[in-house]
Amino acid sequence: MLKITPILCRAGKMNNYAYLLVDNDTQTAAVLDASEAAPIITECEKQNIAPQFLLNTHHHFDHVEGNPQLQKLYNCQIVGAEADRGRIDNMTIGLQDGDIFKLGNSEARIIAADGHTIGHILWYFPQDKVLFTGDTLFNLSIGGLFEGTPEQMWNTLQKIKSLPDDTLFYPGHEYTVYGLNTLSGKSGEAYIAKAQNRLEQGLPVSPITLGEEKECNIYLRASRLSDFMHLLG
Repeated sequence: MLKITPILCRAGKMNNYAYLLVDNDTQTAAVLDASEAAPIITECEKQNIAPQFLLNTHHHFDHVEGNPQLQKLYNCQIVGAEADRGRIDNMTIGLQDGDIFKLGNSEARIIAADGHTIGHILWYFPQDKVLFTGDTLFNLSIGGLFEGTPEQMWNTLQKIKSLPDDTLFYPGHEYTVYGLNTLSGKSGEAYIAKAQNRLEQGLPVSPITLGEEKECNIYLRASRLSDFMHLLG
């Protein structure tokens, strides 16, 4: 069983989320997408946790900038896509599509997710029914195409859509407010109510189930590549 603590980084600017992950059976811990060190260290000290791994979805600075300080402080191994070796400093473990990474007794299946970048990966923990999407999928939107093509992003989104509806997903940023105006109907009203309630409490909108996201995210609702291309403009 995986314990997940979201950590807001670059608050009020880029509103990144790092995630502190702890395998309850073994207390093996990791930080996923270490955007900046200070708030992560604060949370680790609060929980009396020394992470052994720094997990990465992709190489962009706002997802890896905390790695060097955390690696020095905790002697962590840095884990990312093999395709990002050389773009993520001091990476010690490189993973490929379909690889299994064990965090104690918790297992993540790596899903290649080209689109936002080439070499972006998703971290999917099927036993815990959780998915970390980095900058591929946000609440009600998707990441921009910095390196990949629309076709690659489309193919990645189809992989996400194929996962079970009760999977909870955790994105790399708090960008929900930018997509609220795309919602309509009863499912949209329910999503808005949940999002606003959480935001008013100062909480992340996620986790949201993929089932809810598939109903409400216009990019996931697109049934054809041509429709998806039209949404991209």
